[in-house]
Amino acid sequence: MRVLFQRVWLPVAYYVSWLFFGLGGLVLNLACAPALLFPRREDHGPRARALTTGILDLWTRWLHASRVVQITYHGFDPARLPRAAVYVANHPSLVDAPFLLARLPDTVCIFKPALLRNPAIGPAALLCGYVRGDAGVDGIRAAAARVASGCSLLIFPEGTRTVPGAELNPLRRGFALIARRAGAPIQLVHVRSSPLMARKGHPWWKLPPLPGRFEFTLGELIPADTPLSTAELAELVDARLRAASPADPSETLPAKASPSPAAPRRLTGPLPAPRNP
Repeated sequence: MRVLFQRVWLPVAYYVSWLFFGLGGLVLNLACAPALLFPRREDHGPRARALTTGILDLWTRWLHASRVVQITYHGFDPARLPRAAVYVANHPSLVDAPFLLARLPDTVCIFKPALLRNPAIGPAALLCGYVRGDAGVDGIRAAAARVASGCSLLIFPEGTRTVPGAELNPLRRGFALIARRAGAPIQLVHVRSSPLMARKGHPWWKLPPLPGRFEFTLGELIPADTPLSTAELAELVDARLRAASPADPSETLPAKASPSPAAPRRLTGPLPAPRNP
């Protein structure tokens, strides 16, 4: 039974999960597209962000219930999550952003311009108020304005997924400028994942070792009134993220052997590790 579960169910459920992700995105964008025609579309941003969070939360619950991926959130109690903050995280995997946006309240992120122009993805991103990643100084101003208005910002200062075998890619310092301009705290988030889970150089359609594992840990909160300069703030964040990152992140969170199928526990807070049969 265990072999059948490992060799048949998990691969099928893995690709079904991506199908659900695509269908959820289609529903979200169809719901958001008409609102782009309304005057003052920014007024619909909070509802669009809440809908996005709800759909992504359902997706993470499916991944957990199907045993395809185990996702553990450390410290993500709603009472602990700061509002109007700049969340800064390392970026080992393609799905870091969806998994974090499923838990972070009223949060925008930096989006690739090509995705914003994509009619299948762009409407929801535009309505949510996501910021273009190629806008330079204007992008920093736009992101700071979002945070100053009460949203949080999720940003991966590496700019792309971590190169396999490296601790981190060199960090861009725009996050520090955004936090300074918005007068916002910086909340560090440490991400770990099992090997080949939508990592750089391993596209999502190639089957990784299953079940996959992800851990998201709420790290240090750097207050808005820190006396550090922008450059010192960027160096501090770089040091903190590197200290929490192993020399080769792809080898730090190995996939566990699959348990026999059983009724999944309800997803409330940190996800339990499976018990070996």
